[in-house]
Amino acid sequence: MTSPRQVITERLDLRPTAEADTDELYPIMSDPEGWWFDPINRHDEPERTRRFAARAEERWEEGLSYWTVRERASGRVVGVGGAQRHASGSWNLSYRIATDAWGRGYATELARAGIAAARAADPDVPVIAWVVAHNEPSRRVAQRLGLTDRGPHLDENDGQIRLAYADKPIDDWVATAGASRPSEAASPPAASQTQSLGLTDPETAPEATRN
Repeated sequence: MTSPRQVITERLDLRPTAEADTDELYPIMSDPEGWWFDPINRHDEPERTRRFAARAEERWEEGLSYWTVRERASGRVVGVGGAQRHASGSWNLSYRIATDAWGRGYATELARAGIAAARAADPDVPVIAWVVAHNEPSRRVAQRLGLTDRGPHLDENDGQIRLAYADKPIDDWVATAGASRPSEAASPPAASQTQSLGLTDPETAPEATRN
């Protein structure tokens, strides 16, 4: 599986997230306004952001992971996101933008690049944005991306129920709310691969999936 590690969009420079990005990412990951929809998962110390960034960096060894997002005009870091493998084997799409950069369309620009990279790496796998139901701004981004609201499903990364916006049907990949996990017909990663991706780390999921 290969994918572009460095991407240039109309206004953004996307580079693989690395542990060295911690100091620039922490203000974004710790901003209470940016976590109003899910405050329990706000980063309350730089060490948590360091672990998040280090895991994202390691996931690039599997071919695709998150980018650190720089605004080309200013050179400053304004976000983090892209696509990673989800516990189900599908692609998890994430887009987090600094609150003072909201309203500029950066989340959509980042997410489009993430979708393109995921489809290039493995086009048969659905791309899913897991969205907290009351997070209307994130839902609007998913809709602008052309993703379809597939309804509430079980997010296997942390066992929570969220809305799953996806580019193709997902019933063979993830369980609907209140249902058991679907069969293994969709061939998600084997247990050994799942562990190597860090998907068994309970701290990985909340930071990796919630929009």
